[in-house]
Amino acid sequence: MTRILFTFIGGNGHFMPLALIAHTAVSQGHTVAFACGPFMVAIVEAAGFQAIQLGASTGSPPQRRPLRPLDVAREAQEFRDHFARQGAQRRVPPTYDLCLEWKPDVVVCDETNFGGMVAAERLGLPYAVVLVMAAGSFVRAAAVGEALNELRARYALPPDPQLEMLHRYLALSPFPPSFRDPACPLPPTGHSFRPDAGQARREAPAWLSRLPAAPTVYFTLGTVFNMESGDLFSRVLAGLRELPVNVIVTIGNELDPAELGPQPANVHVERYIPQDLILPHCDVIVSHGGSGSVGGALQYGRPSVLIPMGADQPLNAARCQALGLAQVLDPIAATPESVRTAVTDVLSAPGYRKAALRFRDEFAALPGPDHAVRLLERLAAEKRPIVG
Repeated sequence: MTRILFTFIGGNGHFMPLALIAHTAVSQGHTVAFACGPFMVAIVEAAGFQAIQLGASTGSPPQRRPLRPLDVAREAQEFRDHFARQGAQRRVPPTYDLCLEWKPDVVVCDETNFGGMVAAERLGLPYAVVLVMAAGSFVRAAAVGEALNELRARYALPPDPQLEMLHRYLALSPFPPSFRDPACPLPPTGHSFRPDAGQARREAPAWLSRLPAAPTVYFTLGTVFNMESGDLFSRVLAGLRELPVNVIVTIGNELDPAELGPQPANVHVERYIPQDLILPHCDVIVSHGGSGSVGGALQYGRPSVLIPMGADQPLNAARCQALGLAQVLDPIAATPESVRTAVTDVLSAPGYRKAALRFRDEFAALPGPDHAVRLLERLAAEKRPIVG
């Protein structure tokens, strides 16, 4: 059996795509561990995996932040600084030491864990990258290449102007191929797979199966940007609760549902419910356009109303809009009325649902996560790029 070290930088959106593969690997008898930041250890363990903390716990618990106007250039700069410089530099030494101790046959990184990739390459270990950005155009050589080549030089690795390190051996994509930005196609080592549902380790609330016979709208701002959303929860919910629909809202474990005040009977506010338990019951998803939320909507054939706030969300939203999958609102300008209008339009216009169902069918035709595990087995055995 294969020893597989999964490692990621970031939160749930970076963990869950790896967990889909790891659950299958464990079920097939492989030895699996996760290396992650301190604040994700408990979440990884709750999902049933061994978690190994990388680095010391620093800083304070997440705090609410005001909503900022969307600035694509600022987001690219912050991504470069946080992930390709500080984050990558912090991750190389502990990942390198852990690999020497744990002795994995193969390392699996999320696509933004550049330090994990450099550590594996420095040790001569084969590694795979799991894509976590749905549109595929956020992690670009033009944006992070200079920072990553500085990091490579620090560890005596040759320059990599085309960023081949991001897909040198194997890139696993849990998204439908045709959703990806055509300007950023999958590399030759890229392989798509279907992220099967059913891994949630929590039962659905009883009320979910007893919803009245009306359309159901699911509203989420994810597990990171929920803390940076200002009054967006209140504005969106003020628009949704006036519609003749069931409304399900998840606000994240850090927030208190009481902040949103009393709600009518058609509104259910929870801190967290795994989206695989909610999406089968929904007709429209209102979200920030995070890759996990967009990928889930596509897998279940649900159209969206997207309110992107940062990171890769504007790129995902633009791709959804271009493909007829969603309407897009500005997070600063969105009003209860504009939210209500957008959701009504998406519910009533059949083209949105038709477009979403095409992606559901594309997802269904992909191989499941067992295909990703077989590719990892090949990589561990052959120690060369897996093409075709």
